[in-house]
Order: sequence, then structure tokens, then C-alpha cells
Amino acid sequence: MTLSLLALLAAAGFVSGFVDAIAGGGGLITLPALALAGLDPVAAVATNKLGAVFGSGSSTLAFARAGKIDAPTMAAPAFAALVGSAFGALALPYAPRQALADALPVVLIAVALYFAFAPPLDESLRRARIGPRLYALTLAPAIGFYDGVFGPGAGSFYMIALLTLAGCGLISAMAGARIANFGSNLGSLAIYAFGGHIVVAPGLAVGLGAFLGARLGAGSALKAGARLVRPLIVVVSVAMALKLASAPGAPLREWLGALLPG
Repeated sequence: MTLSLLALLAAAGFVSGFVDAIAGGGGLITLPALALAGLDPVAAVATNKLGAVFGSGSSTLAFARAGKIDAPTMAAPAFAALVGSAFGALALPYAPRQALADALPVVLIAVALYFAFAPPLDESLRRARIGPRLYALTLAPAIGFYDGVFGPGAGSFYMIALLTLAGCGLISAMAGARIANFGSNLGSLAIYAFGGHIVVAPGLAVGLGAFLGARLGAGSALKAGARLVRPLIVVVSVAMALKLASAPGAPLREWLGALLPG
């Protein structure tokens, strides 16, 4: 790849990292960029995970340095997400493409509506419906499995689970979502790396941009809070839904068609 193309991938990674650190969904920026750069569908998905590990790792580090990650509580869900995503990556050839492609836009619109009309989001604790152990045993690996199979919106799903079920405040939920997303990116990356599907140069270019963008995104979220997080999640969720619900001939549908049977 030429240096100019790698620079463009790094720029896509930067935007993706910024968005993903706050709202999730950054993969829908970098995945098309990698495909347009000439990577085949499997290599594009696998290489995108390499970049995503740098981005989610950077945002996790930023939240941790700000003291927003409770490591003893969040370590188990992150590991569960890692294991779940590894199994998801292994299950990728058997996943129901049509069901995922049809259902996810509806789910993402529901996410957008939730954040658009939810009560004020702040750091006040809410009533927890599930404890950390139950979250680690159920939702974290389930979302991780989804991230290994498909991926778009996984960061938002982690965040909603922590907000609505685990009783976390906004920034705590974002921080917990980032470390879980780092785990699920790492788990699926290990499977793709073992299969030899990763193209290193574009993956590192995306990763460099994502690392810097995620650091900026996490810092912006820590400063602005709900004033930035709520509208960005709504916009990103709607954009992902529209992208996934696009015509059957759209590039994303073609890549998914090459990846998944049925």
C-alpha cells in the first residue's frame, strides 16, 4: 500500500476512534475504508479488529487514568466479553446473515430513541437490577459474542446494559463499556490472527489513528458529559441503522454476504 493510502486509513481510524470512544459504531467508518483499500471481506473484518483494539485500548486507558474504571468490578465482564467474542468469531461462518441484517437496524433505532428520550444522564447512581457477577455471566459474554460475529453498535449495547441494568452513572457506564469492548475486540482479534487473516500495515495505520482519536474522544466525553454523549449516540445509531438498512446492492451488504452464509 502507498503512504498516501495508509495516511487516509489513519485518518479514517482517527474519526472512528473518536466516535467509538463516545458512542460506539466506529467500525462502520473503518470497515468500508479497508474494503475500498482493496482488502477482501474476511481480511477487512479481521484487520478492522486490529485497529479497534488500539482504539478501545486507548479510550480504556484514558478513562482509567481519570479514575473512572473500577478495575476489580469491571475485569470479570471484560474477560467474559473476550471469551464471548472469541466464540463469536469462531461461529461467524454459521451466523444467520439475513436475520442479523434485518434485525439490527430496528435495534439501533431503539437505542437512538432510548438516548433521545431517556431521563437526564449524569453520574448519579441508578437502581441496579443486576449485580456485577450476573452481568459478567450473562450480558457481557452475550454482547461479546455478538461483537465477534457482527459488531456494529456493541459499544452502545454495553453502555445501555450498564446504565439501565447495572445502575451505573453515565461516565462510569461509558468507561465500563470501553473496557468490555476492548476485551471483545481482543478476543475476536486473536481468532482472526490465528487464522492468518490480518493485513498488518493497514491495520496498524487504522490503529494509530484510532489510538489518537479515541484518546481525544474519551477526553471530550469526560469534559462535556451528556451534552456530547447523548446527541452523538443518537446520530451514530441512526446512521448505522440507515447504513445497514440500505439497498441489497450496497457495499456493506455485499461484504456481509461474502462473510456469512444464507
